[in-house]
Amino acid sequence: MQPEPIVYVIDDDDAVRQSLEFLLKTAGISARGFDSAKAFLDILPAIKSGCIITDVRMPEITGIDLLRRLKEGGLDVPVIVITGHGDISLAVEAMKIGAVDFLEKPFDDDLLLAAVRSALNTEAGAAKHKAELADIHDKLAALSNRERQVLEGLVAGKANKVIAFDLGISPRTVEIYRANLMTKMSANSLSDLVRMAMTAGILENATKGGH
Repeated sequence: MQPEPIVYVIDDDDAVRQSLEFLLKTAGISARGFDSAKAFLDILPAIKSGCIITDVRMPEITGIDLLRRLKEGGLDVPVIVITGHGDISLAVEAMKIGAVDFLEKPFDDDLLLAAVRSALNTEAGAAKHKAELADIHDKLAALSNRERQVLEGLVAGKANKVIAFDLGISPRTVEIYRANLMTKMSANSLSDLVRMAMTAGILENATKGGH
């Protein structure tokens, strides 16, 4: 029998960490908390499966550092990154290194639980991934040229103001395009959009184009 998957919650903020553990346990998901990436790395050799939720900004070893170490160590466990408002570029960097999702604080409990359940099921789905990819490409094909430019700006981690400046339009217009994008791509959140863009290979092109 497969061992029950555990969600490892890493956050130096006691209140955030404890509330996440409580939320997961209430939803019937086993959870274990760590107040630093270092404390988590100490038990890393014993981990075979599960999911990791880590804050991106932590003293000593950040969430980004942790992702790099996991990658170097060859641990193939899905990682969800928690970011503060305005840390989109960090979240994009995290997803490039291998995070499966990111959530901006304050996040909705249901959204977090859905992200965790999805992460725990990641091993399940090559066929699902293929179908999802086809669906994303269909949605991308329906975008206007301007919507596509705004999407590339967003997934490159640019703020609305910067995208507006780059495209010679107002920030308000960028917001309208962004709302249209969310609708056309059936995205529930910005992390959804970034994930779809990454799945379709847009993120790499957008970041290359940004230099």
